[in-house]
Amino acid sequence: MTKKQKSALGIFAESTGLYFTNLDKFLKYMTFPVLGQIAGLIIVFLTTYFYTINMPKLIEKYPDLNSMSTLVIISVVISLPGLAIFCKAFWEYLVAYGAVNSMVENMLRSGRVYDFEAHTELIKRRAVSFIGLWFLFGLFSLVAVCPLMWIICAIFAIYFVLVFQVFTFEPELSPLGCVKKSLMLVKGHFRDTFLLFALAGALTYILIPQIIIKGFDATGVNIAFSNVIMPFVNLLPELDFSMYGLTSIKHSDMALFTIQTIIAQILIQYTLPLRSILWSMWYKELNNGLPKQELPASKKRNSKKSPSEKLMEASKKKYSKKKLDDNILRRAMEKDDDEE
Repeated sequence: MTKKQKSALGIFAESTGLYFTNLDKFLKYMTFPVLGQIAGLIIVFLTTYFYTINMPKLIEKYPDLNSMSTLVIISVVISLPGLAIFCKAFWEYLVAYGAVNSMVENMLRSGRVYDFEAHTELIKRRAVSFIGLWFLFGLFSLVAVCPLMWIICAIFAIYFVLVFQVFTFEPELSPLGCVKKSLMLVKGHFRDTFLLFALAGALTYILIPQIIIKGFDATGVNIAFSNVIMPFVNLLPELDFSMYGLTSIKHSDMALFTIQTIIAQILIQYTLPLRSILWSMWYKELNNGLPKQELPASKKRNSKKSPSEKLMEASKKKYSKKKLDDNILRRAMEKDDDEE
């Protein structure tokens, strides 16, 4: 059992403060991972759209194209650039969650964030394990899709919420080991973890998106964007629910809903660092003072080292850690001087 020094509310307030204090840097860091996904999907949609509407003319001009396999191959090929941009941005978005975790320790010391490249590289070097952890997360998400599993999966989601923090701070653990460690950390602190889960969700998934969307509604931004996509929405059939006593959904409503959904999704992704900071701080709070796992007696005997070997190993660890911290701090100071 750990001895917590900070309350859940205190950690929520501090993590929110750290995020908004460094908002400009986080926005810059997250721009390609977030907007790159949107840009990639837009490119895919536009290329396939214009290809589809011009297909009859192409077939008429080039009769050899009048083959299903040929048409499908061309459709896939013209979609590749957009898919490449989307996949690259999506991977950077996933990596960003681990990279921000890695920044937290120095962030808590200095109150600032810096050297995004170094922390991102630390996660990418462990890409295989990182992908394995996301694969487990994907399997869990598939199970959670089933309505019968919603309550059970919601409970386990709280217990597994620290898996990526464990991955970042305990690199010796396997993906499955990260899941087990997260469960062990949250055990006994479910109520506070659920409180943080609810607060983070309400702030980043509901409050911030709704404030921005309402502001865009008031200034007419949403209407302007919906008018842009209206020609594409008009190609869809209107949803007629009048037979059920409900109001039919018009094309204008579809377009406006689409724009609001996209804006909300962008804002949710941009606030990823806030959630990452919060859960990293909570991990450190729960992990503070946990007893180390004892090795079996047989392994202890086999793992004995001479005093000189222990001293050399300790010196190497101390030097390597100090060197990393010094390099990060030095680069940060240089960047700060350049900005000034």
